[in-house]
Amino acid sequence: MRNKTMIPMIFALPVVQLVILVNAATLDMRNIDLIIVNNDHSTFSTELSVRFSRSPFFTVVSNNLSAEEAEKEMLVNNADMILVIPQDFEKQAYKQGKAELQVQIDAINGMTAGLINGYAMQIIRDFYIETLGESGPGALAGQGPKTISIDHRFWYNDELNFKFYMVPGILAILLTVIGMFLASLNLVREKEIGTIEQINVTPIRKYQFIIGKLLPFWIISMFELVIGLIIGKLLFNVPIEGSLLLLFAFAALYLIAVLGIGLFISTVSQTQQQAQFLNFFLLVTFVMLSGIFTPAESMPHWAQDVNLVNPLAYFIRVNRMILLKGSGFADIAIDFAAMAFMAVTLTALATWRYRKTS
Repeated sequence: MRNKTMIPMIFALPVVQLVILVNAATLDMRNIDLIIVNNDHSTFSTELSVRFSRSPFFTVVSNNLSAEEAEKEMLVNNADMILVIPQDFEKQAYKQGKAELQVQIDAINGMTAGLINGYAMQIIRDFYIETLGESGPGALAGQGPKTISIDHRFWYNDELNFKFYMVPGILAILLTVIGMFLASLNLVREKEIGTIEQINVTPIRKYQFIIGKLLPFWIISMFELVIGLIIGKLLFNVPIEGSLLLLFAFAALYLIAVLGIGLFISTVSQTQQQAQFLNFFLLVTFVMLSGIFTPAESMPHWAQDVNLVNPLAYFIRVNRMILLKGSGFADIAIDFAAMAFMAVTLTALATWRYRKTS
């Protein structure tokens, strides 16, 4: 309470970051700038253009340019995708049951290009099936009987709301920042102002000192988890399908592990600047390998092996499993055991290191 800068860092900063990051850190594509080069000018090609303009993902910035002019616009970043409709597009579609289209996508960002391609192919496929379902001799060739319809249903996130996916991950990162940074900087601050020597000559035992340093931040971080879940439910309507008691039990172990890392950093650092650099290095590594943005299963094998000792990867996965899927203890038993092992090991390592240098 005497440290005036710590109060907003503990309470105000995480709330603001959670609200901003969940809205900003999304892989959903909106307002994709599209140029349509329509060389057919038929009713068929016009209807396809209308399908793209009605899509919530695409914004048609022009539909009266030539292919060369459209490519120049893409070179100056005025277009993300170019759809080229050739001449006789309608005639080929009805006579042969198929027609060629050209789709050009700015693929500087490979992930974004893949999403744009997926959206475009879905629109074209739906247009083809709905328009040529009863037309042309070759229509729907190989598509199967017209009486069969496929109704898609997405488990655990019916509306494909990316915020449901991001809230558990961002919340885990914020808890990590609060626990790791505060635990490490608090002890280093004692070194900088010279009070650590006074503490060391007192009859206080080592485990009492460690508990006294870690327990307040453990309680604060658990309180932050409560606030984050409330914000996620009220602002983003994130579902809570599983047991909150199970989630808090896992979070309790996770925070012990994170606080142990913070304490270890403080034992090997002499200044707050050194501790911040070490915190930043570890946090960036943990976040990039945690699967917050890309699935860990898509990473190289060596990265997946590193994740075996990445506590953030466990917490994000368990967070999503409990909140979105309603997973029980049996589903996360292995993660529970791994986190308990890391909590004990990291705290013991930090205590050993502090005992050695005190």
